[in-house]
Amino acid sequence: MTTPVDALPSTDWAEQVAPDETERFARYAEEIATVQRTKSMRYGAGRALHRKQRVGLRGRLTVAGDLPEHAAHGLFAQSAEHDVLVRLSNGAPVRAKDTTGDIRGFALKVQGLSAPGALGFDTRSQDFLLINRSTFGIPTSDEFVGLVSAAAMGRRQLLGYAIGRYGLKGGLAMLKGTAAGLASPFSGFATETFWSAAPIACGPYAARVRLVPVDPEPASPDADQDWSADVATRLARGPLTFDLQLQFFTDEPTTPIEDPTVDWPSTYLTVGRLSIAQQDLTSERAKATQDEVESAAFDPWAALVEHRPLGEIMRARKAAYRTSQLGRGLS
Repeated sequence: MTTPVDALPSTDWAEQVAPDETERFARYAEEIATVQRTKSMRYGAGRALHRKQRVGLRGRLTVAGDLPEHAAHGLFAQSAEHDVLVRLSNGAPVRAKDTTGDIRGFALKVQGLSAPGALGFDTRSQDFLLINRSTFGIPTSDEFVGLVSAAAMGRRQLLGYAIGRYGLKGGLAMLKGTAAGLASPFSGFATETFWSAAPIACGPYAARVRLVPVDPEPASPDADQDWSADVATRLARGPLTFDLQLQFFTDEPTTPIEDPTVDWPSTYLTVGRLSIAQQDLTSERAKATQDEVESAAFDPWAALVEHRPLGEIMRARKAAYRTSQLGRGLS
């Protein structure tokens, strides 16, 4: 079955919550915390994943007005402008060179809010954690945590884990696919599209989030030597702008809530524009912003109740992110 790209958004979605998730997710969170502690002993205190911040910035999100009913909820209920903290990062739990293949992160913290949040108490921000992949490469949190934990111990342990879990043929195929995904070309934070990959609520609807650069200049041939320098060079010349878009659930077979490996075919709707002003990233003000962003917590569950994260991967992240934040000494 194929969903037409112009299929109407539907509210006929549901999460499939397993009865043992609370216990399992707490265990997964502790496994990720072990990786975080191990890497922090080598690299200094930091996040479990996306440890290497490339740039921290301030931006401005302008929410579009007169959005259709299915989009006009929560943050997007009315036209408004919001200050935003932006964190650009490499995805690994280590501080590898920028030339190393990796998942890249583009995290947004929309500030100035005070409203009921997804965690059951008021939130002051709406966070969007985006990566340069439209889907996750692994369907469940159990597989993801197993892979990350094994990889953190070294190549031999990773190979043993993959073969033990998937068999010789399946394990080698999984490792080959993972390596190929990490090695995919990346042209830079100012030129690539970034996705939430997993969905969030949008009022009674469900949607994935995408950030698309507006008229980006081509990347320089040596940009991959230092992604922060690439961003700094671009911002010295002028501002950066991105369209924030939503892609809506239409039906379970083609836009599944629980399987983040499926790339939804439905169309995207632009709901806002992120602007990052021209600036000198060597200035004292810019350096202070870098420090502020690095010390902040970016969490998909720092969200309005209208935009609570959806799906098994997102539910597992609730425990994992909180445990990681406590490991960094955040309250």
